[in-house]
Amino acid sequence: MKNFLTAVAFAFLVLSCSKKETQATANQTDSTQVVDSINAARTKINDGIKAKNSINRFKDFNGAHPFTYQNDSSPKYSGSVNFEKIEGERDHYMVSGEIKSGKNSVRIKGFAAVVSDKHLNFTGEITQSIADNDGGKPYIRKGTKTFMSKDGGKTWRLQDMVNGSGFVDYIDIHF
Repeated sequence: MKNFLTAVAFAFLVLSCSKKETQATANQTDSTQVVDSINAARTKINDGIKAKNSINRFKDFNGAHPFTYQNDSSPKYSGSVNFEKIEGERDHYMVSGEIKSGKNSVRIKGFAAVVSDKHLNFTGEITQSIADNDGGKPYIRKGTKTFMSKDGGKTWRLQDMVNGSGFVDYIDIHF
């Protein structure tokens, strides 16, 4: 009986390990077509997400706007500042502008991110040269500064108001 079971097990093993005939599948699909189809669907979804993520949450600042400077002892000087929306980014702008009046000047250049209805973070450089302040010696504000609006977004005032001479400056962007 033991030899019989061994013979059956051996026969079973030989038959199960024998080479099977392969059948050609008549209706094979090309895997590259499937992958391309999936990639096309993903690209369409991703493009839709990217488009929605580039829509501003807050009002559009794009374009040229009045830019003013004044301190307690000077008249108001006016110029212009330009906001250029960064493509594909939400509420982000490149900013550049200038006020020039005789020997007095204020220049702004950098990046702005609108972070709320009342706050705009500016990262860059604001350079001012006002004849009444230290004889026109340039004063430079570098880094990230906040502009804040208290009138519903019509006027945005730089919150770093004290200049290098210790006096208060009012640097405003008007919309």
